[in-house]
Amino acid sequence: MRTSTRTRTLIATLFTTATLTAQQAPMQNPFLELMNAANAHAKAHNAQTPVLSPVDATLIGPNPTVDVAQLHKAGFRVIPWTTNDPAKMRSLIDLRVDGIISDRPDLLQQVVAEEKAAHPEEAQYFATFVVSAHRGGRGLRPENTLPSFEDGLDHLATELETDTGVTTDHVSLIWHDQFLNPESCRRADGAPYTLENRVYTRDISLAEAQSTFICDKLHPQFPDQKNDLALSPVAVAFAKQEHLISPYVPTHAEQLFRFSRFYAEYYRTGPGKSHPDAAARAANAQKVRFNLETKFLPLPNDPAGKSVSALPVPAAHAEPTTNHTVDPQTFVTTLCGAIVRNHMESQAEVQSFDFRTLILVEEQFPKIPTYYLTADPKMLSTAFVPASLRQSPQ
Repeated sequence: MRTSTRTRTLIATLFTTATLTAQQAPMQNPFLELMNAANAHAKAHNAQTPVLSPVDATLIGPNPTVDVAQLHKAGFRVIPWTTNDPAKMRSLIDLRVDGIISDRPDLLQQVVAEEKAAHPEEAQYFATFVVSAHRGGRGLRPENTLPSFEDGLDHLATELETDTGVTTDHVSLIWHDQFLNPESCRRADGAPYTLENRVYTRDISLAEAQSTFICDKLHPQFPDQKNDLALSPVAVAFAKQEHLISPYVPTHAEQLFRFSRFYAEYYRTGPGKSHPDAAARAANAQKVRFNLETKFLPLPNDPAGKSVSALPVPAAHAEPTTNHTVDPQTFVTTLCGAIVRNHMESQAEVQSFDFRTLILVEEQFPKIPTYYLTADPKMLSTAFVPASLRQSPQ
């Protein structure tokens, strides 16, 4: 999900520029009405009940707009993003959210353990609570990499959250931005790599991505983040098996599925079997869920009814007003195809801010659950949302 200043600015622009065309009757709560509309569509296609994944600020604070109890009563699960502060984690747990997405699965696990001990009568609630490692748990390892996913698994995250794009050879490459960001990635050959010569996922094959880039740069906003490969023995062993030039090359959805199975065997029968947490790690990795986001937004200048795969890219520091990736259908076909080929329908879900992709998943891959990512409730009454799901302005 998008938390950067650039994206917050972009979404704010969408709020002010989108045409308000909804003709629906006033509703009690926009999030409940969104989920009711989404669920009606899902059920019409024999798909599963969708999940609401709102930004945590809409649940806690002076004027929360997401009513967890109301959504639960209507049959919807609520899993907010992205919470790194233990006090906020406790506030969300007090609301009985169904899980939390965090950059720090270690801190979240600590809070969950303390709350579980304090409330033994709520054992069932905590047994099903989702500890989701955001981008693999980017507070501790460089995001969206095999070492970050390993660290999330080391902390027994029950879900690995990540982002996907589509390469020229139609592979679901894992990365947050629509381009491999120079803030995180460097060229393996040492050549300069900057925003001025950035490479978009749509313009590169998987083989090119994994032979050209190493994404191990540390981010100063995460002081506990480390990229020491001695901390990532499973990723190192897996990279050797996969013939990767580094455990920190860009990975992809199907490789992540393989990695989780490799991780389980590493601790069940492999070099990690003597680790004190080996049994717990192997068992958790065997059943861990994958929350896979389609990195696509309904941006204001995308040409209606036309492909966005060849649109010119913006200047290096300009705010994007169009997508620079494949179309929603190709996104869904590629990502869901990877899920189905690996028989991961029972362990994977697709999430997005772009509900067009979720509608397609529900229609074409009804066994795969959908997660509706939301931010400011004003978004729900703008052209950011497909007309069939759009809410009346409040």
